[in-house]
Amino acid sequence: MTDRPLKQIHLAAHFPGVNNTTVWSDPAAGSHIEFDSFRHLAQTAERGKFDFFFLAEGLRLRETNGRIHDLDVVGRPESITVLNALAAVTERLGLAATVNATFNEPYELARRFATLDHLSGGRAAWNVVTSSDAFTGENFRRGGYLDRADRYTRAAEFVELAREFWDADEDGARHSGPQFEVEGRLSLPRPPQGHPVVIQAGDSDEGREFAAAHADVIFSRHSTLAEGQAFHTDVKRRLAAYGRKPDELKILPGATFVLGDTDADAAEIAAEVRRAQVSPQTAINFLEQVWGVDLSDHDPDGPLPAFDPDPDSALIQGRVRHADPVATAERWRAVAAEKKLTSRELVIELTGRQSFVGSPATVAERINHFVQNDASDGFILVPHITPGGLDEFVDRVVPLLQERGVFRTEYTGSTLRDHLGLPVPGRR
Repeated sequence: MTDRPLKQIHLAAHFPGVNNTTVWSDPAAGSHIEFDSFRHLAQTAERGKFDFFFLAEGLRLRETNGRIHDLDVVGRPESITVLNALAAVTERLGLAATVNATFNEPYELARRFATLDHLSGGRAAWNVVTSSDAFTGENFRRGGYLDRADRYTRAAEFVELAREFWDADEDGARHSGPQFEVEGRLSLPRPPQGHPVVIQAGDSDEGREFAAAHADVIFSRHSTLAEGQAFHTDVKRRLAAYGRKPDELKILPGATFVLGDTDADAAEIAAEVRRAQVSPQTAINFLEQVWGVDLSDHDPDGPLPAFDPDPDSALIQGRVRHADPVATAERWRAVAAEKKLTSRELVIELTGRQSFVGSPATVAERINHFVQNDASDGFILVPHITPGGLDEFVDRVVPLLQERGVFRTEYTGSTLRDHLGLPVPGRR
């Protein structure tokens, strides 16, 4: 770290999906459908002066062997509808929704996000995702899905066309490309932010290049300092090819946290949380994602299956299987043997980690260390209790970051672009 000015930390709040990261058994766990849950988490984030509130999206309930695992369900009310309602009960907080570029059309999406941007006074953000999943595509009239190689090709043209619509309240949009042939005009004025903030989540080489070319924020998955620094360096260096400066793209990894009065207290709580997140049934579900066979009779407190996975299995629907399940099983067996772990203990070891565990002072120090050392520009926090899981972080960690001078004490602007330090794009 050099003598440069302290970087300001960007924080966002993710409303966790209905899946095994949520500790349903906790008495404080609430609904993932009732509006009051969304309101509580969003207003807590705004009280903490966070940049934005973030909703994921699930377009179909995932299945294993035709069964929906009731502790790991992807699905919730439609995200933009929820955010439009939240715009009325928040004032400064950014409002971000995941919307799939494979199963929507540019005009419709541009209109919906422009509406949210107007209703919220310039606080809208779109998390662009793509899909090559035929199982999800069955919910759509065209039965549509794209080959994996074509997903980013469509997404890049989709984003460009959406931006043309946001700019086209005067002369209209005229677009002719491989994916879309459009001539039209948005039915409302240019959004207050010019373009709603564009977020992208993708770690492949093509995903990183897409982010460098098109995104304002990238939602990454790197949780260690070294991995974060390597990702930060790689993505930021790509920006120059598109005439962009390093600070025009914010890198915000997803992060979980567990707080305790001391580091030891937090470690004990974190171990309890991990076991609560991975029930015996959930452990079996994770094994089936690798082995590709029905393991409902498998003992989760026993060793891993002795046989090899079926690499061509269609047992799992709506999830991305491991690219090489046989190799994955071999790695899992090696870890289990080295650490003498049962099947469930192994799944906990591999999937139940928290990013930041410790006292409020320890967590504040670690978050600041990541940001000042260019492993990230901040974090998108995912609490394990909904909707009250962010309260303790806002009450106990945010004040410590403010005391360090690395996090705002008040909002200084009214739009999400203001919070992120991003310029309003000029007309094209």
